[in-house]
Amino acid sequence: MAGPSKRMKILAKKAGDVGALSLADAVKALKGLDDSLPKGVKKVRFDQTVEIAVRLGVDPRQADQIVRGSLVLPHGIGKSQRVLVFAQGENVAVATSAGADFVGGKELADRIKEGWLDFDVCIATPDMMGVVGPLGRVLGPRGLMPSPRAGTVTQDVAGTVKEYKAGKVEFRVDNGANVHCVVGKLSFDAQRLTENIESLLAYIRSLKPNTSKGVYVRGLVVSATMMPSISVAV
Repeated sequence: MAGPSKRMKILAKKAGDVGALSLADAVKALKGLDDSLPKGVKKVRFDQTVEIAVRLGVDPRQADQIVRGSLVLPHGIGKSQRVLVFAQGENVAVATSAGADFVGGKELADRIKEGWLDFDVCIATPDMMGVVGPLGRVLGPRGLMPSPRAGTVTQDVAGTVKEYKAGKVEFRVDNGANVHCVVGKLSFDAQRLTENIESLLAYIRSLKPNTSKGVYVRGLVVSATMMPSISVAV
């Protein structure tokens, strides 16, 4: 099995050397990593996705300490998400007009059962959950299962589709008490990335469970698709 590339070894050392930074400085450091590469070491040529990982002081094994949510980031995420909507009747036209990429019912469920997953967000109206429910084993592990709590089981089809098209993101704490979430593209200027992250962190902090004791936000790193993480002082 191949080890880390020369590029990643250089960047990992640089990321480690800077230590924990303020959020604004960490974003600037991440954006500047590739620019610091010596001649002869190739840079990544595509626009990398930036995400954060937040370590929380919660116990995900307890139902009342599961932290999850969704919000529209101030500056979007830099790409148009592919939205699938399970709907029937007049909601089919509503979803299509709002910009949904795929709209339908049982025929879409059958495609998904056969392995088709070429979409980023799945929305359903309540009256379609009989069709969507059996897809839980496929969609659930991929974070695509519609949920009332996440706002993806809704009667407001048009509004929800438009929100996701505008850059709405979802997150859920994993078994290690970490939240991972996309916050934009590396091509975003530092201010836009910082503002997206600040907005997301403020929302995560607002979701602190009443049963969570001690320090809530225990760690934070920011990273990009093909870059090491930069630690943020919290």
